[in-house]
Amino acid sequence: MTYNDMLRIAMEQSAEDLGCKADDFTKTSNVIVPYNLGKNARKYLKLPITANLVSYGNNVVAGVTDDVKDIVKEYTDKFEYYHLFETPNMNWVSEKLLPLGYKCCFMAEYFLPSPEGIPDIPCKYETSIMTQEDFANLYLPSWSNALCEKRKELDVLGVGAYDGAKLVGLAACSADCDTMWQIGVDVLPEYRKRGLASSLTSVLAKEIIKRGKVPFYCCAWSNIRSARNAIRSGFVPSWAEFTIKPSDIVDGMNR
Repeated sequence: MTYNDMLRIAMEQSAEDLGCKADDFTKTSNVIVPYNLGKNARKYLKLPITANLVSYGNNVVAGVTDDVKDIVKEYTDKFEYYHLFETPNMNWVSEKLLPLGYKCCFMAEYFLPSPEGIPDIPCKYETSIMTQEDFANLYLPSWSNALCEKRKELDVLGVGAYDGAKLVGLAACSADCDTMWQIGVDVLPEYRKRGLASSLTSVLAKEIIKRGKVPFYCCAWSNIRSARNAIRSGFVPSWAEFTIKPSDIVDGMNR
């Protein structure tokens, strides 16, 4: 599976998540469609979603509800597509949305394996491939990026690093949709800066590809350590998303 194959699969998945066509992401003009969370959408996407703006580096495709369609259309017409994901421009749309009861919510960058491929990164510790049954006792704060207790059934595969019998690093993935598995990674604080995260991430990415799935990686713009890990592990920035939700949901997250 080449990078272009994986990119196409990612676009098809984003189309399912928004309610658009995969080819919409390759256009040079922005596209606005009625928001429609497809039956095969990523499992962690939860309604209500007022709008979701997605860019693969060519334009922005926005899935929107009817009541914000005109605002989002004005926003996408007003600024270059790559400025739609940053302040001060986001303040403009936020001010328009607030009287309607909506706020800016999630924003993240997504990574796919590099066209050059996943590198072989040696690990200083013993590693082991792990499956769902191995995770039962690992839903702890130490492994909260690699595993998700709220969606245990989606955690399907992992790679652990051991110092003797002690688990010191874990990369695991969730089967968020039929074709794509998302990677998360944790390393115990005293074992960081030893190359563990990138080694485990790269091994897991290869294992995912062997199983015919597309590995992907996500982090916030400001999570420099995580973004560096993605790049060291052989991933490249591939798309970005910006989600708008009802104000009460956003406010609840901040309590």
